[in-house]
Amino acid sequence: MTQRDSILISGGTVVDPSQGMHARRDVLIEEGRIAAVAEHIATERARRTIDASGLFVCPGFIDLHCHLREPGGSASETIASGSAAAAAGGFTTVFCMPNTNPVCDSPVVVKYILVRSREAASIRVIPVAAVTRDQKGEQLADLGALKAAGAGAFSDDGRPVSNAMVMRRALTYAHMLDMPVFDHAEDLSLTADGVMHEGNISLRLGLKGIPRSSEATIVARDCALSYETGGRLHICHVSNRDSVAAIRHWKARGAPVTAEVSPHHLTLTDEAVCAGEGYRTDAKMKPPLCSEDDRKSLIEALEDGTLDCIATDHAPHSPPSKDALFQDAPFGIIGFESAFAVLYTGFVALGRWTLDFLIDKLTKAPADVLGAEWGTLGTGSPADVTLLKLGEEFVFDLSRVRSLSRNSPWIGKPCSGRVVATLAEGRPVFTDHGAFPAGLFVARSMSKAGA
Repeated sequence: MTQRDSILISGGTVVDPSQGMHARRDVLIEEGRIAAVAEHIATERARRTIDASGLFVCPGFIDLHCHLREPGGSASETIASGSAAAAAGGFTTVFCMPNTNPVCDSPVVVKYILVRSREAASIRVIPVAAVTRDQKGEQLADLGALKAAGAGAFSDDGRPVSNAMVMRRALTYAHMLDMPVFDHAEDLSLTADGVMHEGNISLRLGLKGIPRSSEATIVARDCALSYETGGRLHICHVSNRDSVAAIRHWKARGAPVTAEVSPHHLTLTDEAVCAGEGYRTDAKMKPPLCSEDDRKSLIEALEDGTLDCIATDHAPHSPPSKDALFQDAPFGIIGFESAFAVLYTGFVALGRWTLDFLIDKLTKAPADVLGAEWGTLGTGSPADVTLLKLGEEFVFDLSRVRSLSRNSPWIGKPCSGRVVATLAEGRPVFTDHGAFPAGLFVARSMSKAGA
C-alpha cells in the first residue's frame, strides 16, 4: 500500500472486543494503519471504498499455533500456500512451529523463514524457534540469539521437552528474555505407540490408545515449573479435562500460565475416528480427540477463562501420507480455512456463544498472551481487518481449501458463517468473489483522492 493510498470500509457492523465495540461503523485505513473508526466517514477521504453493508468487520484473526512446513516439507505446505490459506480463513498473523527440516533452532533458519515470508507470504508470519537443539530435548538452543534473529516464542512443538530440568532452565532463561515458552505437553512413555484416545472407542476399534495422563502429567509439571521460575508458559492444544484441572489449579496460585484450545478439540470427539466407512485418518491428531466429557470441559474452560484463546494447530500433510492405514498415517489436520466457519456454526449460530466472544478468542485474547499490538481496530494499529458474512448456509468443500493438503474432517460439512475478505496492513489479501459483485474495491478518481 503506497503512502498516498487509502481504503474506506463503509456500512459494516464493527465488532472489536479490544474496544468493547459492536456497532455500525465506518473504518478508514491510511498508510497500512487504522486512521479512524466512526459512525460516518466521507468517501472523499479514501481512494478506494469497500461496501461492507450487511457484513461484520473485525480485527484480523491471530493464530498462535500452526505448521507451515517450510523449510523441508513443501509437499505438504509452503509459506506461500499456508499464508494464502490463513488469509482465506481471516488470519492476518500466524506463529509457525519449528519442527521443520532443518529444525528452526538457529538464527539462520529464523532469518530464512522471515525472508521467505517477506517474499512469499500475504500475511504476517512469526517464526517460533526451538527450545532445544534439533528438538531433542537435551541441550538448550541459543535462546538469546534466536530472539535477536526475530523469533516470537520458543517451543519444541511436535515433541515435548521430556527432561524436567531442561524445561526448568528453558523457563528460567525465557523469563530473563521476556519470552514465552509454548509447551507441547506429552509424556512419550505414556503415549508409547498409541494412535488415538484411550477409551471405549479405541477398545472397540482395536487401536492402541493414548491416556489423558500423557498430556495432563506434563501440563501439571510444567505449570509447577512456571510458578517456580516465573517463566511465561503457554500450553498448546489442550485436549482433556485433567489438563484443564491442572491449568485451573496453577492459574489460581498465580502461575504465569496461558493456554489455547483448537477448533477440533472443541467440536469433535474420538467418535469421529470411525464416522462413516472405515477409520478416518482426518480425525487423527495429537493430542487426540477425547470423549464428550472432555469436550464439554474444554468449552467450559474457554468460557470461564481457564483456557485463554483458540489456535488452529494447522498441521498439513500431503494426501498420499494420510491415505494410509490409521496406525501408519501422520498426526494432524489442516485448520485455517475452516476455523471460523466451524466455530460460528457450532457455537454462535446455536446460541451458546455471542459473536463478540468468538471474535475475542481469535483476536484480542491471543494478542494478550503476547502483549502484542495486533488484534484491535484501535486508531494507529496495523490495519489487519477481516470481513464476515453470517447466516447463509454453505458447504465447506475442497474449492475453499488453498492449502496444499486436504486433511480436514470438515470437508463436505454445512456451515453458516464465513470469511469474505481479509486485509493485512491495509492490503487486500483475500476476497471471496462469490460473496461480492465484481466491484468490491471501488477506486475513486485520482483527483477525488487528492492526487
